[in-house]
Amino acid sequence: MTGSRADINKIVGYLAKAELDPNTEVIIAPTSLYLFQAKQILDDAGNKQIQVAAQNVYHEKPGAHTGEIAVEQLKQDGIHWTILGHSERRQAGETDAQVAKKTKVALDGGLSVVLCIGESADERRDGKTEEVNSRQLQAVVDAGVKDWTNIVVAYEPIWAIGAKALRAATPEEAQSTHAEIRKWLAGAGLQGNAAEATRILYGGSVTAENSKSLAGQSDIDGFLVGGASLKPAFVDIINSKRS
Repeated sequence: MTGSRADINKIVGYLAKAELDPNTEVIIAPTSLYLFQAKQILDDAGNKQIQVAAQNVYHEKPGAHTGEIAVEQLKQDGIHWTILGHSERRQAGETDAQVAKKTKVALDGGLSVVLCIGESADERRDGKTEEVNSRQLQAVVDAGVKDWTNIVVAYEPIWAIGAKALRAATPEEAQSTHAEIRKWLAGAGLQGNAAEATRILYGGSVTAENSKSLAGQSDIDGFLVGGASLKPAFVDIINSKRS
């Protein structure tokens, strides 16, 4: 919930003209008030590489649901992605079951989903990282989602994000957890070769300085970027997998 209309013009306009790794898919997720402004800037620039995502979506059809946004409303304006289960929303009270229901509805409605998971500092300390991630992922399977073709998993440890972040995960910590997630995907009874095909992003104090070492890990396919995405150095993060 940051930025102004002028900020969006500046940030998205800069990205639209930047030299980005053509092998990297880029998705930006401004506050809902500026979704269509961001998309229009990209369209006017003729940029087909960068897509726009909502930060949330509701699990019901359009109707009397004040304050919510429906899948159909996003799609009619060319928004084909949504982020779901972000830790800030989970900390505000959103449950695993609610995130899972939204994920099912979004996928059924033709959206692609960035599904966020991750543990707190206390859960990390108590050795519950794998347990928490597995529980949050399993909720989506229990909601009836067997085809994960249009899901990107984002591992964002709560202790590593935001202004109160303790620190970023080390490349080794992130790789170990991503490998656990991929192992879970392999054993979840999903359609196709989900373990290899599903992209797993790391999110947690990602910067231009640490992105290359993180990107070099075999099971880290990209990043979910917070504050650093508002700065010109975001381009360096996008290009961090470029050889």
